[in-house]
This record gives sequence, C-alpha cells and structure tokens, in this order.
Amino acid sequence: MGQEISQTQFSAADFTRFLHRLSVETERLGQFFSDASPNNDKPIAGLEIEAWLINDAMRPSPINEHYLSTIDEPLASAELAKFNIELNTHPLTLEGTIFSDLHRQLQSTWSNAVAHAELLDSRLMMIGILPTLLPSDLTIANMSDLNRYRALNRQILAIREHPIHLDITGNEHLDLDHDDIMLESATTSLQLHTKVPVHTAHHYYNAAIIASAAMVAICGNAPYLFQKDLWYESRIPLFEQAVDIGGYNGAAQGPIKRVSFGTGYARHSLFECFQENLEHFPVLLPEYLDEDSASFAHLKLHNGTIWRWNRPLVGINDDGTPHIRIEHRTPAAGPTLIDTVANAAFYYGLTQNLFELISNDGLPIEFTVARDNFYHAAKQGISSHVSWIDEQSIRLQSLLISDLIPRALDGLTQLGIPEDESQRYLGIIQQRIESQQTGSQWQRQFIKKHPNEFRKMTEHYIHNQQSNVPVSEWPLS
Repeated sequence: MGQEISQTQFSAADFTRFLHRLSVETERLGQFFSDASPNNDKPIAGLEIEAWLINDAMRPSPINEHYLSTIDEPLASAELAKFNIELNTHPLTLEGTIFSDLHRQLQSTWSNAVAHAELLDSRLMMIGILPTLLPSDLTIANMSDLNRYRALNRQILAIREHPIHLDITGNEHLDLDHDDIMLESATTSLQLHTKVPVHTAHHYYNAAIIASAAMVAICGNAPYLFQKDLWYESRIPLFEQAVDIGGYNGAAQGPIKRVSFGTGYARHSLFECFQENLEHFPVLLPEYLDEDSASFAHLKLHNGTIWRWNRPLVGINDDGTPHIRIEHRTPAAGPTLIDTVANAAFYYGLTQNLFELISNDGLPIEFTVARDNFYHAAKQGISSHVSWIDEQSIRLQSLLISDLIPRALDGLTQLGIPEDESQRYLGIIQQRIESQQTGSQWQRQFIKKHPNEFRKMTEHYIHNQQSNVPVSEWPLS
C-alpha cells in the first residue's frame, strides 16, 4: 500500500510548499546517483500479491477493515477497495533455493489469510479481475477508509473535470462512464520487486521493460471485465483508462500519462525517471511531511502517484541510506501460489539474462518495439506476434519455447540458482506455454463450455486455486 496521509483537501500553498520539497529531494537524489560507487551486490527479490475477499455467492465482500484489524498477519494491508487486500513477502537475496524458500513463505502467509477469511464467512481469491464483478460494486461506499484514496479521487476528478470513461475493444466492446477512481480497484496484480545496485539500476529497468511482453502473456489472468470478453489481459487498458490523466499543460491526451508503459529506456541512470516525475507530472497529494530530505518522503509520495508498468522506487535501508528497487507491475494475480512462484522465477531469470546482454552489448531492441510487443501481448497473449532481436516477427509462444525460457534458465544459473530449483519452476512455465492454458485461456475456455456461467466459473476457479495445482493442469468442469 502507498503512504497514508493526514488530510484530503489542500490549498494552493500546500502545492507550492510540496513542490519545493520535491525539487530539493529530487536534486539530492540526483547527487546520490552521481556519487554511487559500483558494487557487485546480488539483487534482492520480494513480491506483493493483491487478492479479493468474496462471499459464498462469489461476489465482492467489502470487509477488509474488519479482516485486517482481526488477522494476526503483519504482511497484510489494505488496497483501494474494501474487498481487496495485499499480501507481501520478506525480501530474499536472489541466490540458492530462493524460490522454494519464497514458496514456503507464501504458503504460510496465504494459508493464514485464507483461514481467517473463512472465519469471517468469506473467501480469498487471487485473480486479475473478479469475473462476477459489476460496475455497481465500484462505489465510494466500497472505498477503503484511508485519506490517501479519498484525496486521490478528489484530485484526479478535479483535473479531469468529467467522469472516467472506459472504451475497451477486444473480443467484445465495453463503453461506459464512471464517477470515481474505483474502477482502478478492479485490477489486482502480482508485483515483483528487485533491489539492485544504483550504478546499474537502469540496465535492470530496461531489462524489465523488454521482458514485459512475455510476462503479461504468460501471467495473463483477466480476460473478462463486467462479463465482457475484452483483452487477453484486460487489466492493462482498464488501469490505464481508470486514472486517465497526464502531465502538465493539458497533456492528458499526449504521450506522458500517469499509468503507462513509460516514455523510453533509461539511457544513463535511473534518475532520469525521477527527473521526469518532477518535470512532467503535477503533484496530486501535496501532504507536507516534516522529515529531512534524506528520507525522500515527498519524492516517494509523488512517485507513488505515477504508475509506470515498470516503476522505479526509492527505499531507505536500516542504516538510513537509500536504495533503488524496480517494481514490475505487469503480471495479474494468481492463479495459484505455485504459478506465482514460477512467474517470479521466469521474470528474475529472464531479466538477469537481459541485464547481462544490455550491459555487455547494449539495448537489443528499440523502446518502441518493446512497447508494441507489450500491448500486442496484452491484447492477444501467447498467440500474439512480436518483434525480437533479429527484427523478425515471431509468434510469442514459439519465442518463449525457443529463446526466452532458455534465457531465463541461463539467468538463474548466473544468479547461482541450483538447476533442479530452476527446472522445477521454469518447467511450470514451459508446460503452461505448451498446453496453451494460462489463467486467461482457462477462463475463456470455461465460458465457451458454460456460456455466461461466471459464478460457476468463479466457484471452479477457487476450488482449483486451493488445490495449488498449476493452471496448465486445470480441468474445465
């Protein structure tokens, strides 16, 4: 969850004071990047899973305040909607048996969270978009009781001066207006974090950008929104349109948007992203934080209102020094814990391989190609055609088998992951690709077999999720 704030309304003076602090902290961060000494520290991984609370009718259960106040789980926190929560993991160094360790950690946290939901006559579900969700569920009454969200809603609607408009064309067409930012809460994701050395952070960031097309395809788990069959991963256009405001001077319809694939690679330093934040994005939450500039509190709050699909983050170590993380936001939540860990293994292996490639040989494809690949994959999944290093168009399914999964294996080997550990989790990805059954594909096949049976599909989905059998092996009835 982002930083909480103490108020929901602000004056012009608040914006002026905040912008001054933001400028000071951005300058200080630039100096931090300039002064950073090279090091060979191994990347450190962590992840966040967003999940749904639902009732026995397979409908949203808006009880997260009571749920979170009564669960003994420090790794759980609130999300935008009262029927969503977030579960986190402790950071682990990318080496050895990290994925088995991560799997055990997640299993313990998830089992505790599921059991607590059941005590409250609810269930917990990991999926990109809840299939039974209706527009009437996404109201201010169902917004989590946090100032941050109320203030964001107020500021975004004030800038837009008109309702949120969704216009998504996929296999079907969805066109509707909505009066608040609660549409954003319909998108639930797996967010993968990587703490990386400062002097090479831009190479990791660029690697994550290039990996995004493959990730959104293999993790696809959100084809339906309001029971309309839209994109293979409908979270992507939904989130981008749900917070559809841009930069300064009426740039909402231009290339710089609050939710986007970004405007380009980081060429020399990841500081370029934070400089862009200052120069191109109006402040939304001008909360004055009486902290030293070394904490970068205002910079972090501002950065938290800009949602690149690959987002750079600033954190503070236990000794008070800053660090840099890359937050990869393209995967949907679910379908199971073992699928989640497999997704993480593929991502960390592939980005490590691409990091080495970029460091040694430069960027292998243009940013515009990486961006186009991402949106093709979000619309059409593993059957999409993408452009790769040789500039030839290739079916993504074939590229995954012939090139990207081997790259991921190579990257995990570079990180010191034992072969049996890598093979276990990457084998799940390979089986998913070969069977052509991702979460999105399973949902579409289920509805094809059982037209309009979204409640029934949700019941079967939860049953399969609790079995922890990979989605590639799920039956359709």
